[in-house]
Amino acid sequence: MATLVIESTRSGFVESLHTVSVAVVSAEGTRVAYAGDPERVTFWRSAAKPFQSLPMVQDGAADRYGFGPRELALSCASHSSEPVHRALAMQMLSASGCEERHLACGPHPPLSPAVAEEALKAGVVLTPRWNNCSGKHAGMLALARHHGWDVHGYASDGHPVQERIQEEIAKWTGLPSDALVKAVDGCLAVCFGLPLSAMATAWARFGVSEAPAARRLREAMLAHPELVAGRGRACTDLMTAFGGEAVVKIGAEGVYCAALPRARLGVAVKVEDGDARCAAPALLGVLRLLAEAQGLSLPMTGLEHHAEPRILNTRNEAVGSLRAAGTLAFV
Repeated sequence: MATLVIESTRSGFVESLHTVSVAVVSAEGTRVAYAGDPERVTFWRSAAKPFQSLPMVQDGAADRYGFGPRELALSCASHSSEPVHRALAMQMLSASGCEERHLACGPHPPLSPAVAEEALKAGVVLTPRWNNCSGKHAGMLALARHHGWDVHGYASDGHPVQERIQEEIAKWTGLPSDALVKAVDGCLAVCFGLPLSAMATAWARFGVSEAPAARRLREAMLAHPELVAGRGRACTDLMTAFGGEAVVKIGAEGVYCAALPRARLGVAVKVEDGDARCAAPALLGVLRLLAEAQGLSLPMTGLEHHAEPRILNTRNEAVGSLRAAGTLAFV
């Protein structure tokens, strides 16, 4: 069995290992490569956001409320709470006649350390618009308004918004709706558990689909990677560097997914111990192995700090790094 790990080094010594499971699947649903357990069931978390946003576009809510590429990109985002992210989330809420108080997601410190430090120094009282999922929730509220559904409880299991999303996720993954494991995400919306292979299948299909809603969301993410994450964040930097060759989205607990449209492939990665630091090096390690094996054009220049992030001491000095090691098994 192929093994892929993230090595955590200190002064050149491998201090710990983080095992990674990987599924690489074609748009036709054929397994192409794997490592670890490609059928590992885990929660999709934020790597599901494009699929959670599809009903908003398909059902006409996005057009009704004037959501263009920037709003669509933010609906797929785990954003850094930069001013542009917060302002755009509020504009989306206003367009559908909602207010910040309607957001089910609670506040949390910004995912960007720089933005978090700025907010702390300024004594900012964080509110739900600061949540990295506020764009996704604004999209869910727009879907509820569009259909005339009660906005109360829109994020909860059993609400028509979540039932509509579950229907869409079943369609793209190819799984029966009742096969999806359901739980409560950190932002209070429903999150779905499913095999890595099903995640990779959905992302492969998303990368090549000519369905108008999927194409609009994909193109929005590629056109505005700065809204999908933020300054210095992996999703933003990877999509900028790859120039349309890959659409990527991180999830919590060590999940990362990607679509490679030209290669017609989808990738799903799970760092088994959930270490979020390891997710970007794991995905980049997989993409490097795929590029070498299949001759893909994926420029890695400028992504070294994501492929092998430094480990710092309390004086901000580099004492080690995280790096991918191992292989993929090609089918």
